[in-house]
Amino acid sequence: MTATTLPAAPSGVDIKARPAVARRAPRGENRAGWLFATPFLALYIAFLIGPVLIGLVISLFNTTTVKAGVGDWVGLSNYADVLSNGDFWASMWHSVLFTLLTTPLLVLLPLMFAIFASRISRNQWFFRLAFFAPYVVPSAAVCLIFAFMYTPETGLITNAFSWVGLSAPNFFGTTSGAWFAVVLLTVWWTFGFNFILYTAAIQEISEEVYEAALIDGASPWQQIRMITIPLLRPTMGLVLILQVLSSLKVFDQIYILLAGGPAYSTRPVIQYIFDTGFSAYRGGYAAAATMVYFVVLVVISAGWFLARRRSPANA
Repeated sequence: MTATTLPAAPSGVDIKARPAVARRAPRGENRAGWLFATPFLALYIAFLIGPVLIGLVISLFNTTTVKAGVGDWVGLSNYADVLSNGDFWASMWHSVLFTLLTTPLLVLLPLMFAIFASRISRNQWFFRLAFFAPYVVPSAAVCLIFAFMYTPETGLITNAFSWVGLSAPNFFGTTSGAWFAVVLLTVWWTFGFNFILYTAAIQEISEEVYEAALIDGASPWQQIRMITIPLLRPTMGLVLILQVLSSLKVFDQIYILLAGGPAYSTRPVIQYIFDTGFSAYRGGYAAAATMVYFVVLVVISAGWFLARRRSPANA
């Protein structure tokens, strides 16, 4: 058998420098991909894109929820009313305040507990289950449980303050007490989701890295500080943006536990939209407020996306 000699490359031409030619998928593969994606696209258009377009149209009319039809054309007057309404901006601030109160706790505490749980040599499944289990409990059930624990004189959390010699705040009668109540509830309830994200990321870190650090004499704290936390930074960025968007969309726990009280001092923007649309029957105005809030969320998401693309780690 004779060896086959490949033709030599022309002088001055670097074979490695030749650009790779992307293989174009056959037409049959493209058709099959679109067919598989069709059910998702249909649901996405029907339940996401469709409602957004309908809301955009309704926001331009004097629509009411107690009368058929879209009502009279008012153009951008609904948006002008929203942007000049102090109650809207107050509710917007309540959503932002809730985000500022909960996001640091729900980004850092799950990280800390996920790292500690990964260091436990036995029965890690128990801690993962214990931390994640509250997340699957319905919001109504969680609010009912905490409402009993916040009950004056008889509630578990109220009595816990007296056990350490402190007076319990008025969870339902004061603004500060109400914020404390809803933040504590939210941290306990949603802690597990971020915990699982961190746990999955920690499992992706190779054990060989820790073994090499151990051979070099690194202590457990040095391994966490120099290996675990730096390698978890992409996950921390993901958890941060997901938590910010989730906190800005808060509604269930505040509405069920506090009804936005006392005196609407904790009412978030989504409850404000709900009240104006279904209690005051101002459908067009509520749609305009929804569009404004939608734009705010899109701007935050787009800003995070651009910041991630321009960061050195993703360059």
